[in-house]
Amino acid sequence: MANAVLYKNGYKVSEKISHKVTADSLIVYIRNKLKKTLLQDYENALNEALTLAGVRSDELIKSFDEERIKRSRIQYNTSEQVKRSKAQTSLERAKKFVFEMEKLLN
Repeated sequence: MANAVLYKNGYKVSEKISHKVTADSLIVYIRNKLKKTLLQDYENALNEALTLAGVRSDELIKSFDEERIKRSRIQYNTSEQVKRSKAQTSLERAKKFVFEMEKLLN
């Protein structure tokens, strides 16, 4: 595989001490290209992670605000059975919210 990469980049290793020449050639000719590729992969992963973190944080804040509005509406205009169902949903959202907020405190 190493020789294939070298060959693709215009280098052909001869038969004499080929393993050592291949290893040295990777260091001299391919290392910087590999470094750039890995850095690009890292940057792409970082951008994806930042996007995901932004989406999740927006979802948490939206969930908090929806619960605030729902609480006001339910408190005054809803039957007990509907209140129980809505309360269960609120409890699950609250658990997620508290979990994320606790991480910020640590």
